[in-house]
Amino acid sequence: MTTTKEATRLLGYGQLDGLMSLMTGDEKHSSAATSTRDVLWVLYDRVLDVSPATVSDPTRDRFYLSKGHGPMAYYAILAAKGFFPVGWLADWATYDSPLGRHPDRVLVPGVEISSGSLGHGLPLAVGTALGLRAQGLDSRVVVLVGDAELDEGSNVEAVQLAGALGLDRLTVVVVDNASTSYHRAGVIAPRFAHEGWATAVVDGRDHEALAAALSAHTRGTPGLVVAEVER
Repeated sequence: MTTTKEATRLLGYGQLDGLMSLMTGDEKHSSAATSTRDVLWVLYDRVLDVSPATVSDPTRDRFYLSKGHGPMAYYAILAAKGFFPVGWLADWATYDSPLGRHPDRVLVPGVEISSGSLGHGLPLAVGTALGLRAQGLDSRVVVLVGDAELDEGSNVEAVQLAGALGLDRLTVVVVDNASTSYHRAGVIAPRFAHEGWATAVVDGRDHEALAAALSAHTRGTPGLVVAEVER
């Protein structure tokens, strides 16, 4: 399998701001996009085993963007990694553009799930991890959620089930920018740990710390990475 590291790197991290600036309009959710930028870059640049050549390979790693509102950083990174042409970015959210305000798995190469309705991504990732295990595949499933999204009850059930079943190829990344209405510092990781998850809390802008946490694996235990960022 061709990995992301082996694929041709068309553009680098330093060009992401320029790529994101190509997408304009009133529905950018800029804070949502910029808060996820570093996590997404590290995932696609250092961690996930997926590339434009392997998007249909059943053994590929899967990434689910549950925090689907404000996908500009996601689009910019997919374009930078060659999943679709950079020229698509300037037309985002126009009538005939494949790049909508929420990602569409049918229209956007490299997108695994259509998202935007909060609380759906983690349950879908749990189901995918179960399906891959049943097929004997060792692929990873990584899902990114926002801290406010954890208020959705569907996530509570998914966290409990994944812990009980020991889905150790599942990793949840929570981008914590203190945006939830009921924010309390330091409570996310203990909630997951109580349900049997291995947890790590890192600076969401520190690429080395993110890479180490996202690459960690504890046998028999799903993993949580809390990436703390300022709004």
